[in-house]
Amino acid sequence: MIIDCKFKIIITTVILLFSSSLSFAKKAPDSFANLAEILSPSVVNISTTTIIEDRKNNLPTFPPGSPFEEFFKQFQEPNQGKRRAQSLGSGFIIDKKGYIITNNHVIDNAEKIKVILHDDQSFEAEVVGKDPKTDVALLKINPKNTKLKAVEFGDSNNLRVGDWVMAIGNPFGFGGTVTAGIVSARGRNIGGSYDDYIQTDASINRGNSGGPLFDMKGNVVGINTAIFSQSGGSVGIGFAVSSNLAKQVSDQLRKYGRTKRGWLGVLIQQITKEIAESLGLKNTHGALVSSATENGPAYKAGIKSGDVILKFNGIKIKNMNELPKVVAGTPVGNSVKVEIWRNGKIKTLNVKLGELELAENNNLIDNKQNKGLTKAFPKIGFEIKQLDDQDIKKYKLKDFTKGIIISNVKSNSKASKSGLREGMIIVRVGQSEVSDLSVITDAIEKAKKQKRNALLMLVNFEGADRFVAVEIF
Repeated sequence: MIIDCKFKIIITTVILLFSSSLSFAKKAPDSFANLAEILSPSVVNISTTTIIEDRKNNLPTFPPGSPFEEFFKQFQEPNQGKRRAQSLGSGFIIDKKGYIITNNHVIDNAEKIKVILHDDQSFEAEVVGKDPKTDVALLKINPKNTKLKAVEFGDSNNLRVGDWVMAIGNPFGFGGTVTAGIVSARGRNIGGSYDDYIQTDASINRGNSGGPLFDMKGNVVGINTAIFSQSGGSVGIGFAVSSNLAKQVSDQLRKYGRTKRGWLGVLIQQITKEIAESLGLKNTHGALVSSATENGPAYKAGIKSGDVILKFNGIKIKNMNELPKVVAGTPVGNSVKVEIWRNGKIKTLNVKLGELELAENNNLIDNKQNKGLTKAFPKIGFEIKQLDDQDIKKYKLKDFTKGIIISNVKSNSKASKSGLREGMIIVRVGQSEVSDLSVITDAIEKAKKQKRNALLMLVNFEGADRFVAVEIF
């Protein structure tokens, strides 16, 4: 077969270019043994003892002084109503002085915390600080004469989808278990304001929480925190708090005993294609300001309702979920430039950031415009509203401080038959995370236009997540 020289040159060039691009990809390691041997001594098991309230017993109650009251007392066990529960998790040493990082949910409400090293030495730990918003906690032990081996944080922004990672932890209490996989995705948001999760298929199970996720250089790139599973076991979808976020939080906990986040003082919402067109924007990038807290940092700088925040401190805001993370990571008191879109023009304002925690303590973050705001869908048969403190108390919600809650469901309605119940938190609608009422309204309208019979919702009820297909026609 004869090939023209010109085509031969072209083919050769393509092959060289293809080979050159592949040269940038990292090869799969022959073994993880050396890394595991070096890093395992820095990973610890965490055992906690927590006093929990038992549900009320099923014994009947009688008026005081009733003869039956004395009779049934013999069946009542002493100290009934409270019991001690043991739980296990993981953590890792970040300082030879005894500082250890884990997840907040591993040690939350613990009466006693015990840290167990790889050589089975155990130490009682104290909580230096914890942050429920990012699920990060910092512990301290007194190592005495024991030499601790600390690990270093890596830059999670350097991770690429497809990179190899290794997890070490304490799944199901076995201790010292090593698993490996690849980075499946970055920048995942699973429902929180400051979420920055790395998704991995490295096997992560109960007890792995708080353990480290390493890159192939042996640096910590994440804290293993959650899994997506319908069975409770690993199905290859695990989430780790990014090391950049974890380091930022742990540094603040170590320095102040709590977090100090930057506060802008705005309520924001996602920009849809329709909103972008109406504002004269070329794309849906940015965060739309629905309101600015009176006398808050943004308000004082001149940011108004209807403005679109395009850049914050030189960082482009691609969607509304990015803004809270960028603001929170900026030091309190800093004066930063905020680029906004207003009346078809770009304008730059200077904003001096406040402190989020102080604003929360002073009840400045109250979502005044959204508080109590409801939206009804009479044809489907349910109502939703912005979650407030009264709802949290009424429905005994422990894991939610904000969001959208179902406030009413009509009996024998489409919503009722689909499985919606009063008190459910709507976490996700279709592929969209629910941040405000408009997300649900837009999703239902979109589904109707596409003539879909049902809309898939991820709801949380009594602490458990589940999907519900809601009939809309």
